[in-house]
Amino acid sequence: MGQEFFIKSDTLESQVRKLLPSQGGLGAGFDLSASTQIVPIIDLTESAEGSNLRQDLQSALSFDQVTTFSVRNSSSDIITNTGYFRIFGNCSFNTADASKFGDFSISDGATSKSLLQFSTLNGVTNRAFLMIQFDFIVFINAGDKIVAESDSLEIKIAGVTRQLATIDGTLVNP
Repeated sequence: MGQEFFIKSDTLESQVRKLLPSQGGLGAGFDLSASTQIVPIIDLTESAEGSNLRQDLQSALSFDQVTTFSVRNSSSDIITNTGYFRIFGNCSFNTADASKFGDFSISDGATSKSLLQFSTLNGVTNRAFLMIQFDFIVFINAGDKIVAESDSLEIKIAGVTRQLATIDGTLVNP
């Protein structure tokens, strides 16, 4: 059996009153106490929420939860919903004597900020085919969107988006 100690601390008592207002703080005649007894704590939050998948399984891909995209010599809004999204795939392009450009940006409708860019060097005389993989997670607020853009037929950005969580952080299962 553990030993019990009483704690007199105005700072701790004030914090308890602030965190537990419905309990009236400590209440009249009660003191904070500590014990040397080990008390196990079992977190049943995931089961209570109905989400008891492991994290790696929760982010699995499924037919209903993925959206594919492919952009070549154009621009496309690939995510317009709010929440947390994973974007992954690859960018393939040929080097050439003229600069070419591809990118992912986040836009609020008025301005855009580049998230990831792909470009070729100007003046390369020996052609080469390159493929670059990408995999990143974004948060989209109301009114924001993710745009994929390519300015050439020789730059193709192709991939998949999958929503991981809603805007308030609720996980989206496959």
